[in-house]
Amino acid sequence: MKAVILVGGQGTRLRPLTLGTPKPMVPLANRPFVSYVLERLRNHGIGEVVFSMGYLPDGIKAFFGDGEDFGLKVTYVTEDRPLGTAGAVKNVEEYVRDGDFLVLNGDILTDLDLGGLIAFHHEKQATGTIALTPVEDPTAYGLVRTSESGEVLGFLEKPSWDQIDTNLINAGTYILKSEVFDMIPAGVEYSFERGVFPRIVGKGLCGYRSDSYWMDIGTPEKYLQAHYDILEKNVETNISECLDQDFVCLQGQVHLETGAKLVPPVIIGEGCTIKAGARVGRMAVVGPGCTIAADSVVEESVLQKGCTLEENVVVRRSIVAKGAHVGAGTIVSGGAIIGEDAEVGEDNILTNHIRIYPGTVVRGGSIKF
Repeated sequence: MKAVILVGGQGTRLRPLTLGTPKPMVPLANRPFVSYVLERLRNHGIGEVVFSMGYLPDGIKAFFGDGEDFGLKVTYVTEDRPLGTAGAVKNVEEYVRDGDFLVLNGDILTDLDLGGLIAFHHEKQATGTIALTPVEDPTAYGLVRTSESGEVLGFLEKPSWDQIDTNLINAGTYILKSEVFDMIPAGVEYSFERGVFPRIVGKGLCGYRSDSYWMDIGTPEKYLQAHYDILEKNVETNISECLDQDFVCLQGQVHLETGAKLVPPVIIGEGCTIKAGARVGRMAVVGPGCTIAADSVVEESVLQKGCTLEENVVVRRSIVAKGAHVGAGTIVSGGAIIGEDAEVGEDNILTNHIRIYPGTVVRGGSIKF
């Protein structure tokens, strides 16, 4: 079986992290997010993957190449305009039409049992099978009604509480027979959710319920939560083994000065320097090549590759993107994001979900927000 990974979106809700980096390549625990999707496919015996791309495709191609280093054969197809979920799959038809195939949204972190999904699909001899996951607040999603045997009975889009009779939503992973291509018009925007799936209700559309971990990482809050869940091993990833002993994962050689403190769970990338008096953790991920100066604190936060924190910086529940520099005495908290290669001077206070865009220079003491 082959797989199509949908990675065409611009990731606007994650800006400024996605202004220069395609959303699938935004690092999660110091690895491109979509590498977790590829790893899960490979571990379940999927050998061929097609990336259906749109926004900033070159970074994805450059990292994964032909896929050999990842144990996969990888093909890339770039749409010249947004085609929607089904239109994007129609655009790669020539590569996957020779049998049943998987479709995965490229912004979902999950440890869904793909083997179980595939077995269920074959057992039901389904035209299409949608992975389903339960959610706490069904009013925020489109819901999928199913029979006890798993047949999809219909869909309910963002209902009010008095309409709710299920808490199952589309989990963004499907298996489809190639005949589904005949239902998708070529070259136009078309959706599985509103175009294809309603047409095959009662004609072999099934739902596979899973209570596996599931997270759409499309917002900064969910992006941070995904890191916390990896750190606490709420989701099974290849990082879990590194965290096994003491929930301190060093991903290579790290220079930890005497008097520096790591508070688990924590992940530290290769080549980092953490100086005396600094404290990192709990719930912190520090990218490779970062420098954290004396008496600085990083907790419940993500520092991406090559960041520098000067003395007495505090970063709490926030994100500092690749190559950013934060001056002494600055406080970064409350969901703030500092974009790539930004220069933030000393003694600023950045909080209340403030966004500093890539390359911005913030003078010392100029922001108290």
